[in-house]
Amino acid sequence: MLVIQIPPDRNLRLEHLCIDLNGTLAFNRELVPGAAERLWLLKDKLDIHVITADTFGNAAVILKGLPVSVNVIPESRQGEAKCDLVNKLGAEITAGIGNGYNDRCMLARCALSVAVLGGEGCSKHALEAAQIMARSVTDALDLLIHPERIAATLRD
Repeated sequence: MLVIQIPPDRNLRLEHLCIDLNGTLAFNRELVPGAAERLWLLKDKLDIHVITADTFGNAAVILKGLPVSVNVIPESRQGEAKCDLVNKLGAEITAGIGNGYNDRCMLARCALSVAVLGGEGCSKHALEAAQIMARSVTDALDLLIHPERIAATLRD
């Protein structure tokens, strides 16, 4: 569990991380450099769920050996499927990271949400749904590794 104290009197207790694959955790069909190391650093604090429609059919290959569960969703209604997983896990104990239009519901529901502006860009809808915007997935993961950064960004 990851506990984040946000001044003056808000506490987040997170147990899960839901993260989009293509465009967020991976770019050009490869894991973003530095992402794997950060996932390993988070594995004892959060259950990490990678959510993907596996558009390129390579999710199992690029995520092999990483401390994540892979959730392959249907090509249709991806946004709804991502939101359903967050609801199943418990939105109030889940963080979300994504960049696409189909991530907007997931980001809006999560107790903590980060939109990523990576090489693929970021949907304005994902950005509007998120609480924080990060330059890259590694920056987004670093927020969870160093939660005082989240507190500084979200404090009242």
